Amino acid sequence: MNVGFIGTGSMGSLLIGAFIASGALEPSQIAASNRTFAKVECLAEQYPGLRAETNNADAAKGKDIVFLCIKPHEFRSVLDDIRGSLRPEQLVVSITSPVMLCQLEDWLPCKAAKVIPSITNHVGSGATLCMYGDRASATDRKRLEHLLSHISEPIRIDERYTRIVSDLSSCGPAFFAFFVQRFVDAAVEETGINRAEAIAIASAMILGTGKLLTEGGMTPEHIQTRVAVPGGITARALELLELDCDGMFNRLIRTTHEKYREDVDKVQASFYGEEVNGQ
Repeated sequence: MNVGFIGTGSMGSLLIGAFIASGALEPSQIAASNRTFAKVECLAEQYPGLRAETNNADAAKGKDIVFLCIKPHEFRSVLDDIRGSLRPEQLVVSITSPVMLCQLEDWLPCKAAKVIPSITNHVGSGATLCMYGDRASATDRKRLEHLLSHISEPIRIDERYTRIVSDLSSCGPAFFAFFVQRFVDAAVEETGINRAEAIAIASAMILGTGKLLTEGGMTPEHIQTRVAVPGGITARALELLELDCDGMFNRLIRTTHEKYREDVDKVQASFYGEEVNGQ
């Protein structure tokens, strides 16, 4: 299998590194391009055999799978760069949630898919959310998911739930890391515990909690019930959290959805020259 990557920023480089580290791909199976060529050159030095391409068309030409790891506003120009080099049997995979599968299929002569990766894929964990256009065959889906299974658990979803599943899977690590950070900051401020020690303890706790929710078969409610003895310390603290967090996650989801709708409209305008809401 030969794979192209267009865009080697944070997530593009993470996926390349994860595929190579997991043994899913050899560097010689990968070609990559980026707006800033120096970034691709650094990857080629880090992974000898990886082909650093100076233009997007060469990164896409002849590849079985082409990952588009670019920002929403870059899509129109990148698709213009590559569509003349693509053939019907190729699969183009976008990791950019506001870009719709129908837009990719309108603009490209090949098959299209969309995946939502996560920073957790860096350590071969977490989910990768998969969506497919109408042209993608069962074989295409199996091939992509086999590749992704080396670094994650591929899960097929309906495209209409793109934003909320992205919140849970892709944004979630940042959200929960924020809570760990604030928890540790408070512990240091209130007690003077060494920060590195507090981070190590909290990190081990997060790992163990994740295993309880997966391997242990527990629900979030079950964990709380098991830990919080009625009238005890944890129970009292949970009462405080219940009050202080009331409606917070609803507001968080509304915020991410509002930004997502803005991005969808901007992508629509870049493809077709008009805002969705103005049609």
